[in-house]
Amino acid sequence: MEAVIVNYRRGRNTQTNNQMVLQPKGAKAKADAQKLIGKTVEWTTSAGNKMTGTVTRVHGGNGAVVARFEKGLPGQAIGTKAKIV
Repeated sequence: MEAVIVNYRRGRNTQTNNQMVLQPKGAKAKADAQKLIGKTVEWTTSAGNKMTGTVTRVHGGNGAVVARFEKGLPGQAIGTKAKIV
């Protein structure tokens, strides 16, 4: 399943660099997003390196999820596609 990386998980004055908010394709509600918890996320850099993470929780009510990566993704990842396996 494809997903778009929307942003870092953040608050008003903080930003968590190793957690990203993803909008999965086809997930329109919270119930759709809950089925993805625990799955693996893969993002490929322009050089071909794969960075993996895990879907940890639902973000809001419109089907977005939060994925935690071991190391943070770069800012260039925002707006690109990731793969949920």
